[in-house]
Amino acid sequence: MNILALILAGGKGSRLDLLSNKRSKPAMPFGGKFRIIDFTLSNCSQSNIYDIGILTQYLPLSLNSHIGSGKAWDLDRRDSSVTLLQPHNYWYLGTADAVRKNISFIDQRNPDLVLILSGDHIYKMDYRKMVDQHLKTGAKLTIATKVVPFEDVSRFGIMEVNNDYEITAFKEKPKTSTSNLASMGIYLFDVELLKQVLIELPQDDLDFGHHIIPHIIDKTSKAVFAYKFEDYWQDVGTYDSYLETNLALNENAIDLDLYDPSWKVYTKSEDLPPVKVGADASIKNSLISNGCIIEGTVINSVLSPGVRVGKHTIIEDSVILNHVIISDYVTIKKAIIDKKVVIGRHTSIGHGDDTPNIEKPDLLDSGITVIEKGAIIPSDTNIGKNCRIFKSAMFTQKEIPSGSTLK
Repeated sequence: MNILALILAGGKGSRLDLLSNKRSKPAMPFGGKFRIIDFTLSNCSQSNIYDIGILTQYLPLSLNSHIGSGKAWDLDRRDSSVTLLQPHNYWYLGTADAVRKNISFIDQRNPDLVLILSGDHIYKMDYRKMVDQHLKTGAKLTIATKVVPFEDVSRFGIMEVNNDYEITAFKEKPKTSTSNLASMGIYLFDVELLKQVLIELPQDDLDFGHHIIPHIIDKTSKAVFAYKFEDYWQDVGTYDSYLETNLALNENAIDLDLYDPSWKVYTKSEDLPPVKVGADASIKNSLISNGCIIEGTVINSVLSPGVRVGKHTIIEDSVILNHVIISDYVTIKKAIIDKKVVIGRHTSIGHGDDTPNIEKPDLLDSGITVIEKGAIIPSDTNIGKNCRIFKSAMFTQKEIPSGSTLK
């Protein structure tokens, strides 16, 4: 049984705002040393799926550099292949349109089944179990599903099933629903059905949730089944979910076990020295990555490789990405600080009132302050809550009120 996995990895992740200005969402760092796409690639490798196409589009350079030959995921072997599929004639206009524009690649690989995956979710999944169910039920399409809270159904494609888990109805992001069985954006197609619907549907912006899935269920007699997934699965597409999901890794009991030797998450790591902890340093309930030097206090936070924390500095409830330099006597509370930021002495970040971000209140209203990659924060600066600080920000004043955006 030949299986081709196609990973959709071209999304901007617009709700991640400053964090996605320089990279696609699947390339976002996560959990200290990983990228989001590492989870999908690791799932493929450990499910013995080694024929993979990665469909990139938005700002692909960081993602392409990270994946390289696929060696970190054991995808550079003689009997494996990872191919980066960037648009070559026209931009991809939808999730299914991206696959449609690569039908020639599918024909070249000549698979029996095509597994469509998203490259921007955090989860561990053995795809072989889904393949087994697909073959046993005689399905032409199997959709991975997860039960979600009823208040969240408007964020997902929602389906109804019969007693055999055959899908009888599907609606993309309904306002309300009597069902809370949600699509995970993971689709296993018989290759001929996939090619048939990609060719016969006319929409330029062809999308799996809006067009392909409803068409197959409503207009064809093909067997479509749901595969119920009951383990950890998380979309980190907002500031709140990104921070919360990272910090949840510090908890004693969490469904996402990064330390499970039976199902590892692989990544391309930087060659950095071990963590160095100073004599007066304090680290509590935190993840600290290789290459970090800690001389201050870190509480319930996640530090990516190469972060330096100065003396008498306190970092709490924050995610600090690679190679950030934090000087002495700094306090940081509930912040996401992107790569290569430099923070001067006696600076305070994430304190003040709870005013939502004035420019983007729909993105920042829970107290998180976000600093873009490469920004330089002058010494003696006080930055409030719900602030957005761009790399190009000019600090004409030392007091930055909560809810501010500095460009």
